[in-house]
Amino acid sequence: MLESYGEPMKILVVDDDYVSRKKMEIIMQNFGACDSAKLGEEAIGMFAAALESEIPYDLVSLDISMPGITGIKVLEKIREIEDYKNITADLRVKIIMVTSKSDKDTVVTSVSNGCNDYIIKPFSWKIIFNKLVKLKMLKFAQ
Repeated sequence: MLESYGEPMKILVVDDDYVSRKKMEIIMQNFGACDSAKLGEEAIGMFAAALESEIPYDLVSLDISMPGITGIKVLEKIREIEDYKNITADLRVKIIMVTSKSDKDTVVTSVSNGCNDYIIKPFSWKIIFNKLVKLKMLKFAQ
């Protein structure tokens, strides 16, 4: 982990595709402790458990297209949990949707449901880094 990025984050990577999930984990491990989930139901449980333990996730990388509960539904559920817990906007988890679909409807649906940004597959370390900078999640030593 690179020390100049500031405090390490707690990150949850959610993707049913093994290769995409592992690639995102490897990239995200540069920025903090990384957990992963293969399915939406598992991700919701992990998110809720982290909140209960008072060590919540700082960032969720969430694939849109998954079997069972889709990424959009997981996003909605995470935001519902945060609403129920009265978590203010500035303390909510940052959620980056990951998709192979770059169509306008997919992006608009994600944003309207509360995601902070999105990444189109295939992604790279540089793309992830730039998104984290844009979201002001990285701090640099002076």
